[in-house]
Amino acid sequence: MKRLKGPDILALGFMTFALFLGAGNIIFPPSAGMAAGGNIGLAALGFLLTGVGLPLLTIVALARVGGGMALLTAPLGKRAGVLFAVAVYLAIGPLFATPRTAVVSFEMGIAPFTGNDGTPLLLYSLAYFAAVMFLSLNPGQLVERIGKYIAPVLLAALLVLGGAAFTLPAGEIGQTAAAYQAAPFVQGFLQGYLTMDTLGALVFGIVIATAIRDHGITDGKLITRYSVIAGLIAAAGLSLVYLALFYLGATSQGIAGEAQNGVQILTAYVQHTFGTAGNLLLAVVITLACLTTAVGLLTACGEFFSGLLPVSYRVVVLSFGLFSLLVANQGLTQLISFSIPVLVGLYPLAIVLIALSLLDALWLSPRRVFVPVMAVTLIFGVVDGIGAAGFSQWLPALFSKLPLAGQSLGWLVPVLATLLLVAVLDRCLGKPQSVLA
Repeated sequence: MKRLKGPDILALGFMTFALFLGAGNIIFPPSAGMAAGGNIGLAALGFLLTGVGLPLLTIVALARVGGGMALLTAPLGKRAGVLFAVAVYLAIGPLFATPRTAVVSFEMGIAPFTGNDGTPLLLYSLAYFAAVMFLSLNPGQLVERIGKYIAPVLLAALLVLGGAAFTLPAGEIGQTAAAYQAAPFVQGFLQGYLTMDTLGALVFGIVIATAIRDHGITDGKLITRYSVIAGLIAAAGLSLVYLALFYLGATSQGIAGEAQNGVQILTAYVQHTFGTAGNLLLAVVITLACLTTAVGLLTACGEFFSGLLPVSYRVVVLSFGLFSLLVANQGLTQLISFSIPVLVGLYPLAIVLIALSLLDALWLSPRRVFVPVMAVTLIFGVVDGIGAAGFSQWLPALFSKLPLAGQSLGWLVPVLATLLLVAVLDRCLGKPQSVLA
């Protein structure tokens, strides 16, 4: 039985880390850290839960069922499973996450040298997506291209930036923003949504499993084991990056107190600490981080939609790459504002799906539990999404009175209550009788 060697496992872990470390992973921790101020500990803990813990659990859940989202959503039925998968793939693909990688890498790595006009962004995004599509057209070589070559360079640059954040802080930890005074953990938890890593993990699972199989590993247990090890390596790396960026943001109020987002905070810090050399370092970190994530997302979308529709993998990659290019040129602010309501609506579904899958040994009939719990989650997820979009006035007052509704977590109590009810019902009804043909 063929097994992966130590260097190959490490490269697989680096590839997984690089796939996850993208635009949102770099721009949101500094802004959350600055807002958290003295409450940085609780805020960072909440962020790590949704930014690291949930993606790791997602990889574990996918590894247990074989790496594909279709198997994870099987208890929902084929139609509901496909609809959920399509929504996730489009959100992390051409509609939001993939274009965002290009815009963030441009604004942080290139705009300081070229300006923030439309023409430089267009030229950069053309070159950027040409590279992304080239790397995505041969998914079997992701470990070699990303895990063995690109990821080590990215890690080295991050070590310099992260080390500087702790050893050369721009100042003392600043004041705590109002939102982080009352509920810093919840605010950090919600900020972790914006990384899109849990949704990304739902689609990266098949990319990781495919990379393992491309090395000649066919045993299901080994594929599961290597997927989990890769997830643990990625989780360790992401945790260190997030903690460094949180601290960087919390200590940068003196030089970036008026910053509107993490892009401006990071740019101000590297300019303050390293000067022009810092801008070059930031350009390398951001471009490589965003490029590897975009490749993973485009690869996953290509594999999913080419299996779902009568089109080839190559056609999907090229089509989605070009569409992402068009969306990217709408600008970062518009992308973030449109993505937040969608993420607030989708994330509860992803969280509950993963939890139900990991607890599958408790259910006598998975479908009996999955369908009602996910249906309630969908209803309240949509409600929270509408509220996050700024249309709370359209909703009945009852929804605003739910526990944690003000923090876009109004779905939590109804879902837990539904789960408790259907779990008891599942036990009372007993194991379904198999129908003999």
